[in-house]
This record gives sequence, structure tokens and C-alpha cells, in this order.
Amino acid sequence: MSLSSGSDTKERVRAAVDIVELVGGYLDLRRQGRNYVALCPWHEDSRPSLQVNQERQTWKCYVCNLGGDVFSFVMQHENVEFREALELLAEQAGVPLYKSPRQSQAGSPEDKGTLYEAMAWAEQQFHNCLLSSAEAEPARRYLAERGISEESIHQFHLGFAPRQWQWILDRAKGTSFSEAVLQAVGLVLRSENSGNLYDRFRGRVMFSIRDVQSRPIAQGGRVLPEFAEDKSAKYINSPETRLFSKSEQFYAMDQVRNAANRSRRVVIVEGYTDVIMAHQYGVSNVVAVLGTALGERHVKLLKRFADTVTLVLDGDDAGQRRTNEILNLFVAEQLDLRVVTLPDGLDPCDFLRKQGAEAFESMLEDAVDALEHKLQISTAGIDLARDTHRAHQALEEILTTLAASPGSATSSEHRLREQAVLTRISREFRIDESEVRGRLASLRLATSRAGRNRRQGIQADTAQPALLNDWDRELFELLVQQPDLVEDALTSLERGEFGTADAIALYDAMTELLGLGEVPDINKLLILIDEPRLKSLLVDLDESGHDKIELGARECLDQYIAAYQRRRQDRQLRDQVSALDSTELSEQEKLDGFYDFLDKKRGRQGLSAPTDG
Repeated sequence: MSLSSGSDTKERVRAAVDIVELVGGYLDLRRQGRNYVALCPWHEDSRPSLQVNQERQTWKCYVCNLGGDVFSFVMQHENVEFREALELLAEQAGVPLYKSPRQSQAGSPEDKGTLYEAMAWAEQQFHNCLLSSAEAEPARRYLAERGISEESIHQFHLGFAPRQWQWILDRAKGTSFSEAVLQAVGLVLRSENSGNLYDRFRGRVMFSIRDVQSRPIAQGGRVLPEFAEDKSAKYINSPETRLFSKSEQFYAMDQVRNAANRSRRVVIVEGYTDVIMAHQYGVSNVVAVLGTALGERHVKLLKRFADTVTLVLDGDDAGQRRTNEILNLFVAEQLDLRVVTLPDGLDPCDFLRKQGAEAFESMLEDAVDALEHKLQISTAGIDLARDTHRAHQALEEILTTLAASPGSATSSEHRLREQAVLTRISREFRIDESEVRGRLASLRLATSRAGRNRRQGIQADTAQPALLNDWDRELFELLVQQPDLVEDALTSLERGEFGTADAIALYDAMTELLGLGEVPDINKLLILIDEPRLKSLLVDLDESGHDKIELGARECLDQYIAAYQRRRQDRQLRDQVSALDSTELSEQEKLDGFYDFLDKKRGRQGLSAPTDG
């Protein structure tokens, strides 16, 4: 936490973004007195619990105990770190961020802002072509045959790339997007034979791939049946670029994030049309992978939005194996994975069109727990009573998966599910449950160090609530309300006198602002501090202290300082008595020291400590 050269930018961004407009862009705000209120998106809220104070430019949910400023709202709602929240708000407010000499200029293929603009432009070109071009008639016919509605075409920004070698290249000639920029975002390629550039996507229905912030970052193309050639792939996606990595993106996650934040559930399917059809039928928490297997970075992204993930498979052997391979990732991240296998080899799109949303949602409700699924797959075709070698291999495989989750750290729901699996294993393998548990404990112990290191690396600071003891809370409530008293307070108090790390963090922030000649009011503190939980704490102190500091702020501060000083003297006197006991002094020297101790003790009578609360 420091006031870097970027703090002026943070202040300009915060000043340029009105918190009512920001929160109102996400939630349905209504005025209530001097403030605004909305249903909180982070808990089941029937009465508006989230309050927005336009005067102080802060927000607070008293049920979740979350709050802060514009930056912490975006961090919480978008599940991003501070830097990305700053970038998003700066872009929205039109405030240029500080750039180092090494950073690229606008228009360069190295400039991410230019690449985002290029992808948004290309998305619009493909979309307009689908809607109005005569060349796109085969694409419109194909989508109609697949049952995709006009509303879905607009909702998912579907498009069409004509069957021409340089269609997108030609359309870019009248824009600011150079050939190098189009190449950098993967829209065009250079021929190895001729050296000429040509369009990557030709004769394909285009599926826009957007990031969680709903910015176009890539395209997926499905070749139309009449344009398919022997060597052409049915689906192709944009290559890896500065904007797009298929191993950490999902199709339609931007559409799903709000529903997922509320339900904490996400459903994963395999295809673009599967996703679109699910949303079209009212199942609004469905996403798809992007031409790659689920990996560790996918799981980390899912964890931001969901506690339960349901994987929908088409029933083939390959799908079953993939589930087996990824289960360890979900177990290690404490995500509840469930598996649905659709009947008759149907994909979700065909299943929904044939049997409807109710049948699909019923399948999701009845999804098999992935640990149970693994038990079924691992033991399939094995005579557990006679084929002892294969049975032992299957048992080790199942227990190794279970061991990826540290038993003591799991939730009660996970522990109950694990208990049920262990009981089932004991029964199926005809082994005493205590032996099964013993082997699991051994495997868990063997992998605990690596697992602990991994978890520590991803543990979010925001998971820990901000803490102050009663002494520090009352003092900081006063100082947040009366920032002109901060200098007197901090001059009289020592850093080590504060009882928690969060109190010391507030002390340091105020000290840093004073050192820069700034008045450490709540707005300056919110700009300086990046940690969401400390921002929330500041808003909480501001709210709770608002009604307490009506009478004599100066007198209150004097009492607090006197109480802190009394506590300091008590500590010093205890140290002095301890020193007298431990040193080799004469009886008279110890007696003199004791009388000096009594004089000091009498001299500080009458000082009182802050009350609780």
C-alpha cells in the first residue's frame, strides 16, 4: 500500500465515476431518503440491504458486511483484482492511465486497448453481415434449422464471415486498424507460400467470444455444411493472442456471471449452440469450453462464480474419461462437481429441442456427484471379489482423488459426501471402513505439503474479515469523522500500541498521507488503500461513527490518548517491576525502585479506558 505516481490517476478515476451511476448500471437502484438502496447480489435478498451514499461516494451491505468505494464494488462484482478494476473504471470514465515509456502507443499491435477496439469492430462487421447481407442467407437458414431465434442472434452477437479471402481485410482499409493489428488479434493469417495476408474465417457462422467483462476477445467459426471441404475443420477458434487464452475462458461467461453469483451454480456443455439453446429455453447459467479440455485455470475462474459445477456429457467414452481426468482439479479447489450423461447420444441442443427445459433441468437436479461417478467408472467391469489386482488399482485411484482434498479444511457438506463415498467403498470392496480411512489418511498426509503450498498461493486476502479491538475501533471512528485531529492523535500514539494488523494498516495509511501534506479524510484513505476488506472497514467506521461524534470531538480524542498512554505506562511499569526482580540490585536499590513505581502509579490515577462497543 503506497501512494505511487499512479495515485493521482486513481483519484481522477474515482472523481470521474459517480457511484450511483456505477452501481445503477449493475443493480436496480431506488432512492430512499438521502441514499439509494438495491437488492444485494451477494446473498438472497428480499428487502434491499445494499445502500449507496452518493454524498460520500460509498456503498455498504449490512447483511454481507461488505462495502467500500467504486473500486471495491467493481472488484467484488466483477471478481477482479484492483488493477483490473482501475483499468475498467478508467476506460469507462475516459481517464488515461499512466503509461511507462516502454508501454505501447494507441494503434500499435502491442497496445491492448487497440486490440479490444479491433475485436469489437470485427464482431460488429460479422454481426451486420449476418443480419443484412445477401451472402449470409445460407447462415440465416442454418441457424433457423438449428432453432436459434432472432433474439438469441442479437443476445450472443452472432455473425457471418463471407466465403472471401480478404473480406475483413478490405473492410478494415477505411479504419484505423492496420494489417498488423488484425494479425495480432488472429483475424488474418499470412500465407506460407505467397506471403500474402488472408482472412482466417471464411464461409462460417461466427460466435463472438467475450471475456467476463463482456469485451469481445476472440471469434469461433462454424463452417456451413455447403461450404465444408474435405480438409476443413467444422469449428475453428481464434488463436492464442494477448486478449484470448482458451485455457482460461468460457463461452458466454459474461452472460452467466450475474445468475451464477446469485445461485453459485454453473453448468458446462461442449458447444456454442448448446449454450445458446439452453439460454433460449431459460436455463441461464450454462457456459461452454472453447475447444480444449477443462484445466486448472478454468477451475480457478469457475471458483470465482460457483460452488457447484455440473458437467453435461453426451455419453461417449471420451466424455467419461475427461470427467475422470479433471475430477482431481475440482476436489483440490473444493468445488462440488456433478455429472449429467444425456440419453441416446443427444447433445444438449437436441435434448432441449426434443424434450424441453423442464426435462433438462430435471436431469441437472439429478446429476450424479462426481466422486460417485468416479467410483462407478473406476469399478466398471471389475470383479471386486476375485480380481484383487485390478480392484486394488481402482481403490488406490479413487482414494488418491479423495486425498486431493484436505480433510480438516473441507466444509461439512464435503465431509458428509466423503463419508458416504467411504462407506460405499468399504461395502463395494469388502474392506473394513477403518482400513479405508487409514489408507486415505496416509495418502492425504503424503500430498498435504504440496496441497498446502498450492492453497496458500491462491488464498485471497479478502476472505479474512477486517478486525479492530474495541480500543482501536472507537479511536478510528473518531478520526474518520474528524480527520483534522489525525495529526494530533498519531503524534501522541505509537504504532506498536495498536492491537491488530488492520489497525496498524490504517495507522500507516494515515501517517503516509500526513507525510505528503494531505488531510487523511475518508476519500483520500479510500484512494490510497487498495485492499477491499480495508475499504469496507473504512466505510463501516464512517457509518458507525457518524452518530457518536456529536459531542466534543477534541475532548473525546484527549480521553482516548490518555487511555492509550495509561495502557502504555502500565506496560512500562510491569516491565520495570520485572526488571527489578531479574537484576542483581541491593535491597535498598530495589526498595527505591519500588517507591518510584508507586509514585508513577499514583500519578496516572483517574484515566479511564474506552468502553466496549
